[in-house]
Amino acid sequence: MREIQIGKNEAGQRLDKYLKKLLPNAGSSFLYKMLRKKNIVWNGKKADGSEKIVVGDTIQIYFSEETFTKFAGGEQKKAEIPASLSKVAWDKLPIVYEDEDIVIINKPSGMLSQKAKPEDISANEYLIAYLLHTGAITPEELKTFHPSVCNRLDRNTSGLLLAGKSLKGLQELSAMLKDRSMRKYYRCIVSGEMREPARICGYLCKDEKNNQVTIQSRPGADAKYIETEYTPVASMPDRTLLEVHLITGRSHQIRAHLASIGHPIIGDLKYGDQMVNQKWRTCCRIKSQLLHAYRVELPDGRSFLAKTGAEFERVMTYQN
Repeated sequence: MREIQIGKNEAGQRLDKYLKKLLPNAGSSFLYKMLRKKNIVWNGKKADGSEKIVVGDTIQIYFSEETFTKFAGGEQKKAEIPASLSKVAWDKLPIVYEDEDIVIINKPSGMLSQKAKPEDISANEYLIAYLLHTGAITPEELKTFHPSVCNRLDRNTSGLLLAGKSLKGLQELSAMLKDRSMRKYYRCIVSGEMREPARICGYLCKDEKNNQVTIQSRPGADAKYIETEYTPVASMPDRTLLEVHLITGRSHQIRAHLASIGHPIIGDLKYGDQMVNQKWRTCCRIKSQLLHAYRVELPDGRSFLAKTGAEFERVMTYQN
């Protein structure tokens, strides 16, 4: 018999969903049968799987050790840090803010937010390695809960990534992003001079095969409405530092929307002006697109900021 006590990272979900994570090799019909036959009980009582589990609940599983091992997916030896994470440089993860439930990261340009391929090392892997090192999560807890980033930035976009350390943190951040009660602001440097703030609208159509979007002025098949607001922070004849409020959040929205009005982001290889990019690579050693997730404002009034880096400084102080 196994008795498992529910902690904060398991609490808040249905019992059946938790059991499917704990015993991934057991089919749903088998788990519901075990609940009906009281081979799995919740707080000493019969359960049907729909119960919401809370911190301190106990689950008793009346399986042989061999059966439990089979359905859990391997030998039930002492949990260890996964080999894929053991060499991740967790100390290179810039932490902007952390509490019991969330972590906010200042992601450097060049780092993936989430894996694109199984062998990738993304911000998620850095995050989990960091939390394992600090003891915020244990290898055992990773069997049923994975901390994760909640918003996504392009590989070459730097700035604020928000991640849930606990199930509560994940759920709250995800809800804010879904209902747009979290306000997100970016800083970018675009080609050309812009002096007036504006709010621009349009329709974005994504080519999934080529991972590229186009902007059109009218609705069309598969086109999604977008809205982008910007305010010039500093401007010169050939470049402008903008603060952008992302009102809708679509793939490549800021990059493609600004390019569509004749002001592409400097360093953007997909939507930018290649001659302009070459100029700034030569004179200011620009290696990435100058787009940075600068500030977030949460509904409770908290605000978090990540300053722009050296490339921004070099471009805005360069004298022609």
